[in-house]
Amino acid sequence: MRIETSFLFDLDGTLVDSVYQHVLAWKAALDAEGIELSVWRIHRKIGMSGGLFTNQLLPETHGEISPERVDRLRQLHAEAYRELRAQVCPLPGARELLAALTEAGTRWAIATRGRMEMAAVNLEALGVDASKQVVITRDMVKYAKPDPDPDLFLDAAAKLNVPIEHTVVVGDSIWDMLAARRCRSLGVGLLSGGYGSDELERSGALRVYEDPADLLLHLDEVAARP
Repeated sequence: MRIETSFLFDLDGTLVDSVYQHVLAWKAALDAEGIELSVWRIHRKIGMSGGLFTNQLLPETHGEISPERVDRLRQLHAEAYRELRAQVCPLPGARELLAALTEAGTRWAIATRGRMEMAAVNLEALGVDASKQVVITRDMVKYAKPDPDPDLFLDAAAKLNVPIEHTVVVGDSIWDMLAARRCRSLGVGLLSGGYGSDELERSGALRVYEDPADLLLHLDEVAARP
């Protein structure tokens, strides 16, 4: 008996070219708080939830970790990111990949560690209506990837009414692959977020492709077409 596979997509760096805009937005937020941090260190944390991101970064700078400061940084980041919204666009093949899955009757959802206030910018660029498609954001779950309990992907699978074991998680970061492994989903990595093939594979990716367009060309390698 053939089992139809469902797809759970990360958003930033996976479907939308927005990773470096997030890096610049976090840099602006940190600078506003007087926190000096190299851009490359910021990039290595992209893919975490905002709360995990700040909790990881502040100890590196010996900064004060308080709920007020974390909330302030998150707001500054959101404001800076919205100012860069004109630069955000779908990655090559992203719209075509989602359209092909929809046409084939394959269920898919988006699970992003960003809150809806920022995800809305990306969804608009991608042409996805959150009222008509399953979209799970950070503010909808208790924990965000890469916590041991990756609620984002688990909730997305539940909304699709499919077993998590019958899903493919598509993401661009090591955090996506770690979360996929922890929730017993198949992890597929994309290079479009800046992580290398070896990093994604060490974190659990079964296969790695360049971007959504490359994945679309190789769909048969990760799931049988329904």
